[in-house]
Formats: sequence, C-alpha cells, structure tokens
Amino acid sequence: MKLKYFLIGVLTLSLVVSCKSKKKLAKKAETSRKEMIIKSTDDFDSKEVTVVSNTNSTIRNSTLDYIEQFKDAAMRDMRNYNIPASIKLAQGILESSSGNSQLTKRSNNHFGIKCHKGWQGDRTYHDDDEKGECFRVYKDPANSYKDHSLFLTSRSRYSSLFNIKQGDYVKWAKGLSKAGYATDRRYPAKLIAIIEKYDLHKYDTEVLGKSFEYPKNNDLKNHIVAKGDTLYSLSRKYGLTVDDLKKINSLDSNTISVGQTLRVSK
Repeated sequence: MKLKYFLIGVLTLSLVVSCKSKKKLAKKAETSRKEMIIKSTDDFDSKEVTVVSNTNSTIRNSTLDYIEQFKDAAMRDMRNYNIPASIKLAQGILESSSGNSQLTKRSNNHFGIKCHKGWQGDRTYHDDDEKGECFRVYKDPANSYKDHSLFLTSRSRYSSLFNIKQGDYVKWAKGLSKAGYATDRRYPAKLIAIIEKYDLHKYDTEVLGKSFEYPKNNDLKNHIVAKGDTLYSLSRKYGLTVDDLKKINSLDSNTISVGQTLRVSK
C-alpha cells in the first residue's frame, strides 16, 4: 500500500513539474514573439532609430492599398490647404514607394521631409543627398501628410502654386518642379503618370464637386508614332494627360498606329 501511494506521489510531482516547464517555455516563446514584433527604441535624441520588424514585414504594401489608406488624408488636406489630393497621393506613392521605403517604415515620413532648422520633433538619420541626413519622424503617418501641406504653404517659393486653378494637377506637377521641389527633371511626368494610371484625379473631383476641364492647348507640335509608343508613354514624355492626347487628336480609343501623326504639347 505504501508503495502504491509513493508511486502516485511521484507521478503527481512529475506532472506538476512538466506543466510548469511547459508554461515557462510558452511564456518565453510569447515574450520572444512580442519582442520581435514591437521592439524599438524611442530615444531619438541618441541619434539612432532601431526598428525590429515582425515576420510580415517582407509583405509589400500595394499601391492600391496605399491609395485606399491615405485618400481621405489627401482629400482633407485639399479642403484645408488647396493642394490637389491627386498631387498629394502621387507624391506619397512616388516618394515613399507606396509606403515601402525603409525611411517611411521607420519614421512614417512619406514625403522625405528633412529636419530643417527649427524642427523640434523626433528625428532619424538616413543617407540621401549626403550621408546621415536628418529626417523628421512622425508617430502617425497622417501627421506626415499634414506637415507636408504646411511645408508647401509656409514657403514663399511655392506660393505661385496656389494661384493655379483648383484641380489642375498638370500645372501643379510642373509648378512643383519649377519651384525646385525635386532635382529629377522627370518628376512632373512621373507624378502625372501615377495620377493617370490610378485615376487619382477622381479625388480632386470628389472634393470640388466637379471635374476639371483643361483648356485647349494652342502650343502644339507633331509626333510621329514609333514602335513601342503608347498614349500613356507619350503623356509622360510631353507632360500631358492621356485624355488630353485623345481630345487633341479626336481619338475614341487608346489605340494608335506606327507612323500615325499625333498633335502633342511642347
């Protein structure tokens, strides 16, 4: 009988030890998982930002997801600051790689705005034109959108943009380049191409309550269609929209032929 109770006691003790061990392992695994997901340093005064991403960090945001996420912020800023929502979204897509750039991931900075003199917020350091340049850090990406609007409205070099008729994203794209916003001479064409590809001008229409009608362009020249040309590629080349090209040339579709003469803007 004593032997029976002894064996029962040993078995019970083994079960208790085994259960505790499993709980410790599970807790340790959970702690490791949480550290992997949220571990970061908020001490931006230490001149460094460290982000340890979770296992889903390799999944890239699509441009369509990006548009869906930030279209409301873009339209809000259009209402508050008169910057076309289409331009705002196209800049965000281009400059943040649809939210996938390393700078954007670790700083919520969607427009690559540098610290500049007087910036009192958090900061991170990133190699850009020079090594280790200072960039602004935002807790909420919506604040990046708002700050970008304040950046444009508070600098005299961009003041002429706000004289452009609302909804004219083509002039806005060209105006940004003329004001020195970007050094890439193809910057306007890239913005226009993104707007055309994803129909971002529909968000301007939603804010304005009507679509923008482009005036007839009298400063035109001819382009002979070559192999590989499309209305989309020509719109990028000449800084027009696809709709402009179709209207100028009285086209009913996007189909063009090699050797065809098209009227285009200089």
